Amino acid sequence: MVPPMSEVKIGKMMIGSVQTNFYFVYREGSKDIICIDPADHGEQIYQKLTEEGFIIRAILLTHGHFDHIFGCKSLKKLSEAPIYAYMGEKSLLEDPALNVSDQVGRPYTVKVDHYLEDGAVIECADIKIKLIATPGHTAGSCCYYIEDAGLLISGDTLFEESVGRSDLPTGNGALLGRSVTEKLFVLPEETRVYPGHGDATTIGHEKQYNPFF
Repeated sequence: MVPPMSEVKIGKMMIGSVQTNFYFVYREGSKDIICIDPADHGEQIYQKLTEEGFIIRAILLTHGHFDHIFGCKSLKKLSEAPIYAYMGEKSLLEDPALNVSDQVGRPYTVKVDHYLEDGAVIECADIKIKLIATPGHTAGSCCYYIEDAGLLISGDTLFEESVGRSDLPTGNGALLGRSVTEKLFVLPEETRVYPGHGDATTIGHEKQYNPFF
């Protein structure tokens, strides 16, 4: 039996043509994991995780751009884990033109099992994850916050000393700025931020050094 407050661990793989960060989180001592943004090669992700004895219980999406979703179908098929996303991203996930997959020559859509509202809490693998809607990079971009671990998975909303682009379909730069300042910069400064690309950072570091704010 895993202690209910054992430490939350996070693993990362860089996957795909633009080196997208795929994450998985779990309680120390447990083999149940939650996957976030299976960027591509779902079969390889599944093989690597199951070789380590992990059991995939859920798949979470921060947004629907091609480089974050290409591994979804195969990973879901192999793991039988449900897919979760913010309700504002439904149109983009189901339209290859909006999620830019057609522009890279690989039209792709994702059928999500559970569309969630802003502030919804997912309880899975002995972890509570709060969905924070952060529109701007896309209309339905979101971040996932594990409060008791002080951990935020920010997708392409917030990067180390940068932010996500807003010039692709449904993007909005002004809205992105408000999402970061009003939704993310109110979190504790020691919160560790794990972005969709690049290295990890903290809320405190970004409030002080991010040139966009």
